Amino acid sequence: MIRKPIGKTSWFSVLLIIAAVTLWVIDQKRSAESPDKQQSHQAPSRNPTEENPSSNNETRGDYEVYRDCTLAEVRNNDGDSFMVRLPGGKQAEFRLYFVDAPESAFKSYAGGETNHERIRQQAAEMGGITSEQAVEIGKKAKLFTLTLLGRQPFTIFTRWDSPFHDQRYHAFVEVSENNQARWLDELLIERGLVRMKTKPAMMPDGTPAARHAEHLRELEREAKRKAVGAWGL
Repeated sequence: MIRKPIGKTSWFSVLLIIAAVTLWVIDQKRSAESPDKQQSHQAPSRNPTEENPSSNNETRGDYEVYRDCTLAEVRNNDGDSFMVRLPGGKQAEFRLYFVDAPESAFKSYAGGETNHERIRQQAAEMGGITSEQAVEIGKKAKLFTLTLLGRQPFTIFTRWDSPFHDQRYHAFVEVSENNQARWLDELLIERGLVRMKTKPAMMPDGTPAARHAEHLRELEREAKRKAVGAWGL
């Protein structure tokens, strides 16, 4: 039997079929890849508990600077720790360097634990006042801080360090008091509303931590001489 040679038209048809099959196979492979699989090729998102929850271009030394911040009203705000609304709308909770305000209420927690022993320690270090008096000072510290931060914008200086990984970050807070820029920790010390405690740190302007601590101790000695806040009880 003599085979007829395949013409040019037949070869062209075969090539079209092969190309069509190849495109179909590629399309099937693409459609078989699920959205979850595609997502796995992307870089993982940052963990908000370990990374700063906001980005910022202004810095001073090791600190990121956030101007025109406002107080976010939440139940747990206190004299030395509070929720802040950063420019752009994101929120973060900050705690002051150097100072600790007494608890503003006696609390009991699940499992039978309380904050009563902590209040006794705070009272002992603030002139040996009673626990009840310490709580009253804590209420005054809370009122002072929240009133001050609630009536005007302020500036946050932070390195986003959260020692207990609880999304509470240490910060220096700069406010305007009598048309002068002041640190919130200084104002609280001057009024006898806090004790020197918690983490020290170098100041945003480069002042060593030890020098600022001595400055705060001098303000505290002056508060004792004037018998203000806890030192007047």
